[in-house]
Amino acid sequence: MVFMKNNLKISFWSGAGTVTGANFELASSNFKILVDCGLLQGVSDSRTLNAAPFAYDPSTVNALFVTHAHMDHIGRIPKLVKDGFKGVIYSTAVTRTLAELMLADALKVLQFESRDSGTEPFYNSDDVMQAFSLWKTLPYRAPTEIGGGFSVSLKDAGHILGSSIFEFVFEGKKIVFTGDLGNSPSLLLKETEFVSDPEYLVIDSVYGDRNHESKNERKEKLKQALLDTVANKSVLVIPAFSLERTQVILYELNEMVESGEIPSIPMFLDSPLGIKITEVYSRVSEHFNDEVKKDLQGGDQIFRFPKLKLTSESRDSRSIDHTPNPKVIIAGSGMSAGGRVVGHEARYLPDSKNIVLLLGYQSLGTMGRDLYEGAKEVIINGQKIKVAAQIRKIGGYSSHKDSDHLVEFVEKAKEGGKLKKVFIVMGEPKSSLFLAQRLRDYVGVDAVVPEKGSSSVLE
Repeated sequence: MVFMKNNLKISFWSGAGTVTGANFELASSNFKILVDCGLLQGVSDSRTLNAAPFAYDPSTVNALFVTHAHMDHIGRIPKLVKDGFKGVIYSTAVTRTLAELMLADALKVLQFESRDSGTEPFYNSDDVMQAFSLWKTLPYRAPTEIGGGFSVSLKDAGHILGSSIFEFVFEGKKIVFTGDLGNSPSLLLKETEFVSDPEYLVIDSVYGDRNHESKNERKEKLKQALLDTVANKSVLVIPAFSLERTQVILYELNEMVESGEIPSIPMFLDSPLGIKITEVYSRVSEHFNDEVKKDLQGGDQIFRFPKLKLTSESRDSRSIDHTPNPKVIIAGSGMSAGGRVVGHEARYLPDSKNIVLLLGYQSLGTMGRDLYEGAKEVIINGQKIKVAAQIRKIGGYSSHKDSDHLVEFVEKAKEGGKLKKVFIVMGEPKSSLFLAQRLRDYVGVDAVVPEKGSSSVLE
C-alpha cells in the first residue's frame, strides 16, 4: 500500500471478530507500532493458531504497547521476540510486574501441553527473559515522544490493575486504542478515564450487546449463594480469573464477613497464581479508589479474613476435600478451561446441593460456556461428569464495561467534534455488530466492525 505523506494505516491482525487474541498495528510510512500481542483463547485449534507465524514481519516493528496483563493481550509477546522483534515494549510499571507473573505461569502450562502433545513449545524461557529486557514503563498522563513523529499518552482504563488506554498523536491526529475498558465504578480501582478529541477510536465490545446487573444486585446474588451453601451444608465453587476477579471477590467476601452479613465458614483460594497476584495488589494502594484507600488506612487487610486459607501447594489443594461442609472454593481458571478448578468441578458437579458460580464472560469452546448454556454433562480429564449442581451466574463482577457504558464512552469521545470513525473489536460478532449499530443510531458516528487481517487507511 502506498502512503500519502500524512496517512496512517491501521491493521487488525487478530482480535477482530473474536473476544481474544488482541494484536493491532498502527503504521506510518516509516514507523510501525503494535498494540497488544495476545493469545487466542477458547477457539477451535487455538494451540495451532497461537503457534502460527505472524501475518507481518516482527523485525520491522518499532514498538509494542501493552494495554494490560491478561493473557489474551500479552500471551504471544515471547513468540514475537523469538520471531525477530527487537523494538521497545511499553506499559505501566504494574502491568510489567503482573506480566512477569502471568507469562511465567503460562510458560509452565505451555511446556506441560507440549510434552503431552509431543510438540515443541512456541517460545521458551529465554524468549520471555529477552522480552523483559526490551520492556520500558510509562506513567499515566505524561505525553512521551516515541519516535517516527509519534507521541503517546496513557490513561487509566479502570479494567484491571495497571490497565491503560493509549492515545497516539501523529501529525496532529489523535488515534486511541482503549484496550479493555473497566466496569466502573469498580470495587477496587479508580474509574475509567474518558478521552477527548480523538479522530479515530479502537474500542472493545465484549459486552457490546448487553448490560450488567447493578452493583447491589450482584452483591445480593453472591450473598445468597453463600447463605444457601451454609443452609444446605454444601460446597460453593467459584471459577475465578487469577488477575482482578479473584481480588474483587476476596474484597467483597471480606466486607461481608466483617459486617456479619454472612457467617464465617472455611474458604479457600486455591490458585498459586491468584495468590501471587493478590500479593502484588496488596502492595499498590496508590492505584485503588478512595474508599479502598480508606479501608487500608484503617488497618483493614482487604484480601484476608478469618477462615480464609491460601493453598499454594498441590497437597494443600487436595486436602480441601477433607474439610467438612459448608465451604467455598475459589480457583482458576475463570472459564473452567484448565487449572485446579476443573478438579473441584469434577468432584462437586454431580451433587445437586452444590453450587458452581460463574462470574462474567465465558468464551465459546470452554467448559465454562458449556455450563453457562446448561450442559447436563461435561468431559473432565477424559471422564463424563454429570452436571447436577446448581449453575448460577453473575455478570456484574465482570471487569468489562457493558453496552450502555461503552456507548457513554464513545459519546464523551465525540464531544470534541473530531471523531471520524470507531473500530469495534474484541467481541463476538453479534456483540460487536450490535454495538456498531447502537453507535450509528444513537451517537451518530461512523462505527465499523473490521475483519481479521483487514486494514484501513486513516487519511
